[in-house]
Amino acid sequence: MYKSGVDMLKSVLRFTSLWKSDSLLRKNTLHCRIRSVASSSHWDRQTTQGRSFESVRYYSQPIEHGDFLNVQVKQTTKLQPTDPADLPPEKTAPFYTHLLDCFSPTDVLDTAHQFPESQRHVSSTLTRMWDTMKRLSDEQRRCELRLMFDHPGFEELCDRAATDAWRMKNDDLVYSLLAMVKLGLSQNTRVVQTLLRVIQERLNQFDERSLSVLAGSLRDMEDSKNVQGLIDALRLLLKDRISDIQSVVVLQSMMRAVGRDSPIQLKKQLAMKALSMTDKFSPPNNQYMFCSLAAMGLNFKPLLDVCSLKIAENVHEFPFNRLLVVLKSCHELRYRNYSLFSAVSEYVVSTFDMWSNKQVILFLVTFEDLAFRPAALLDAFAKRILQNSDSLTLRDLLSILKVFSLFNHDLKDNRQEFLISVTRGLETYLSKISNIDLLKAVHYLAFLKHFPQAPLEKLFEQDTLDLLLEKGRKAGKVQNWLHALDLCLRLDKSHLPSSLTSIPNLQVPAQTQEISVNQEVLSAVRSIVGNDAVQEGVLEQGVYFIDCVITPSDQTQGNCEPHNDDSKYLEVAERTAVVCAPLHSFCFGSTHPRGHLAVKLRHLKTFGYKPVLVPVHELRSQTEEERIKMLQKLIFPAQESTEGQTVHQDSP
Repeated sequence: MYKSGVDMLKSVLRFTSLWKSDSLLRKNTLHCRIRSVASSSHWDRQTTQGRSFESVRYYSQPIEHGDFLNVQVKQTTKLQPTDPADLPPEKTAPFYTHLLDCFSPTDVLDTAHQFPESQRHVSSTLTRMWDTMKRLSDEQRRCELRLMFDHPGFEELCDRAATDAWRMKNDDLVYSLLAMVKLGLSQNTRVVQTLLRVIQERLNQFDERSLSVLAGSLRDMEDSKNVQGLIDALRLLLKDRISDIQSVVVLQSMMRAVGRDSPIQLKKQLAMKALSMTDKFSPPNNQYMFCSLAAMGLNFKPLLDVCSLKIAENVHEFPFNRLLVVLKSCHELRYRNYSLFSAVSEYVVSTFDMWSNKQVILFLVTFEDLAFRPAALLDAFAKRILQNSDSLTLRDLLSILKVFSLFNHDLKDNRQEFLISVTRGLETYLSKISNIDLLKAVHYLAFLKHFPQAPLEKLFEQDTLDLLLEKGRKAGKVQNWLHALDLCLRLDKSHLPSSLTSIPNLQVPAQTQEISVNQEVLSAVRSIVGNDAVQEGVLEQGVYFIDCVITPSDQTQGNCEPHNDDSKYLEVAERTAVVCAPLHSFCFGSTHPRGHLAVKLRHLKTFGYKPVLVPVHELRSQTEEERIKMLQKLIFPAQESTEGQTVHQDSP
């Protein structure tokens, strides 16, 4: 290996020098530790005469961009711990108290080197290493991981854990595994596989605390035969132990560990157990219950309703990230709770100045996913944008345009000023915006009936349009955006040059499914205006489907028995389009039409119709007489204004 004894001596001296200097270096600032990474990477790891080396490779889990950080570690002669008799008085205190003075994994390894080895020390050392690591920034963590894997004491610690795993206490066993998983050790290493095997053999002996820690480890581990075997064993064990669980935290940890593919009966048993313990829930428990149910993929409404009520009552106790996690879990579970959503939005409005633009946008985007329109929050954020739109990034602008257009939110007096402000912000990014993002932005502005010329000219450049048309033939979403924009350009009569009033060479998507007329609504409408006045199933311009059209006439009569007392059918003064819309076409908790439906109603007015919007979900529980009465109010609001409140139809 070495050309001469001099080279060998240089190698040994270099290793010794670096070991001593590295120990001192770790007591300095983290900045100095980071700079030492480059020098530590030049260690000479060749074997020397009279000393055996074994090559072992440890891998950390991916940190960024899916890359693995792998570090080659050589197994050197074990570090000899200091004799306790030689330690100064302050070093005779319990081992774990000295760990509290460590602020990086390498500091922990240095400290552990000064004490006698024991099984307890392995668990405490690994746990403290992870505790110090999670307090660092991402960049600091990457550098510290490199230093940790290069440290001579790290491999010794892993070897010790693998050797003593069979003698460890159950708590030490699971905490050691958890720390190794969190520190990013590969599951394929001998130490992790040894811990998994010992845990499998002892699983029946674990108390609920050990099971909870194990569940936390399994959630963060990649799928493998050993991991899946442990999860299956944990599920079987839980069937007999659910009734014995007393800790809410333990129960929630188990719920997250069993996963989506666990038997539905086990999921429901866990949810029922949680429901019986709701009186013990703290505010964090209520929030984590949403995460736990989402991890199982179980929408258990009784439990979610209880947690929603408690969160709504104490919404001020939750920070931004926890509120956002609750809302995202609701979307994942397809769970809706108007009181919860209202409480969160009202809280954000009442404390609006404490939230950054990014936080407000994340709230709004999540509310849009839930189809819940927080009108007051939208108004408050629009005013902030009017005051300072220069600070918005392109991603911010795209999110804002998406939210305001799909919510079909009318800013009334501030509408035009708001649109000009966001358009001005968008135009500053025209030189670097991607074709798809440009199409999205212009499409959202068209929904708001706003057609800025500069973005449209950029979009209508031949190269840009050709690329989008080509993508539209392959991607249905791009084609739908192009088609919706083209409809708005043609039908909203924007004051634009003729070259910008339609998209050339655009293929109109054909109707992929046959749309049927709602027969209950059709029958009720005929009972009100008569058969001769109703035309069913009209497809306007080959795009917009109308359930039935009511045509005006002088003394409209029909052959069927009239329902009103004077034996005459009611007459409409103008051509009326009755449009039946499903629940998802409305904002949650209201009959406010969402973006696509609002554009349809606006365009039907352009065609000369008076649109009447019928929320079909409200008719399901009604009798025929109640349906007729409701439709009569919708079709003839002036005659029925004293009898009830009309459905509010907003369009930009």
